[in-house]
Amino acid sequence: LTLNVLLSFAQFEREVTAERIRDKIAASKKRGLWMGGNVPLGYEAAGRTLRIVPKEAETVRTLFDLYDRLGTVTAVTREAARLGLRSKARKGRDGSERGGSTLRRGQIHHVLSNPVYAGRIRHKDQVHDGQHEAIIEPERWEAVQARLMVRSAKLRRKPAAAHPSPLAGRLFDETGDRLTSSHASKGGTRYRYYVSRRLVAGEGE
Repeated sequence: LTLNVLLSFAQFEREVTAERIRDKIAASKKRGLWMGGNVPLGYEAAGRTLRIVPKEAETVRTLFDLYDRLGTVTAVTREAARLGLRSKARKGRDGSERGGSTLRRGQIHHVLSNPVYAGRIRHKDQVHDGQHEAIIEPERWEAVQARLMVRSAKLRRKPAAAHPSPLAGRLFDETGDRLTSSHASKGGTRYRYYVSRRLVAGEGE
């Protein structure tokens, strides 16, 4: 009985601590502060804000220029590969190098839809004005989002996938970033799991 009581108090303390952390992150993001995670292509961390990296920022602008001209993420991916555009090079905690590779379609879509490039900070379904400098003009970013939504609506009108992800778009990690669905198959059984978008783009946005 004593052990059960102690375990109950420990669980309660963990839940209270987690709630306080979530509240602190939400309040900080509402003030436009950068709360950590993988730093997006085009920026470097500078305390609780982001500072533009000129060379990487030029890659981001090129991706937006290509989307304005070509109109689809797939076409942008092909052209970005032809131009030799690279993802963000990162150094792991063990000192290993990762990233710096050819940009994949998912990474390019993440760049095009990330409000950080318009000088904003996303927290779950809310977007707040950030304290960092924008790489893309907010009006231009909004126009790109409108085009992406139209394209997405057209794709949704196609027949649904045979194995949908029921929790897609409904789960978030501890920093408020949306989780994206993935899966693996073994022995004819499909195992579905959800990972942070920051980790999906971790090899370099």
